[in-house]
Amino acid sequence: MALEVLALTIDCADASALARFWSEALGRPVNPGATEQRARIAATDPVTTGPTLSFLQVPEGKTVKNRLHLDLGSPDLAAESERLLALGATRLWDVERGDVRWTTFADPEGNEFDVVAR
Repeated sequence: MALEVLALTIDCADASALARFWSEALGRPVNPGATEQRARIAATDPVTTGPTLSFLQVPEGKTVKNRLHLDLGSPDLAAESERLLALGATRLWDVERGDVRWTTFADPEGNEFDVVAR
């Protein structure tokens, strides 16, 4: 028996609003029918765009660091950082370890994600 990843689900307060942020960040459309309770951004090409992202409204707010986060790659870390900040992300910290550099951000609801220089 083999398992496959169908989607990554992100708990949030407003599914439609958070899906719009990630839609702009990733350049992938929000699926039709998005509501405050549920929204999805389907993978148009899983090889180049990654898995489906599902957003699900939950009653509690985020209180601790994510146990799972997205690592995104960019050939221009500085330009991508500025673009994400303009979309509503918050820069948390910059890391440089040897020849690997990344910036950790929070999306508008505080979910952490990294952008790695490639």
